Amino acid sequence: MILAFTLALLATSVASTQTKSNERVRISCPPLQATPIKIVKPIYPMLARQAKVEGKVSLRCIIGTDGSVEKIEVKKGPPLLVAAATKAVSQWKYKPLVLNGKAVEVETVVDVIFQLPKPQTDTDPH
Repeated sequence: MILAFTLALLATSVASTQTKSNERVRISCPPLQATPIKIVKPIYPMLARQAKVEGKVSLRCIIGTDGSVEKIEVKKGPPLLVAAATKAVSQWKYKPLVLNGKAVEVETVVDVIFQLPKPQTDTDPH
């Protein structure tokens, strides 16, 4: 079984920091990107494999100040693949983003692409 897997981070990540009054400040800046340091590959669901379901699951993730994935929201994707993608990405770990000497939360989008192996063609002329 081959699982084609790619990671796509938005060109613009959003960093959140808190002010003294406990309000969040959102900073949108192209150079701020979440950098994964541990990636867990999803397991292709058996039912999706049997139904020949392929596709991309897009997940909006909040990365905590410690680099863990704190929240995942499904943006889109085939329903049979969403749980596997969410389970895998929830185990990812990111390098904490530091802004002005302080670790901040980051919002990013992760795309998980599921692709079934292509059937082998017999090239033997015999």
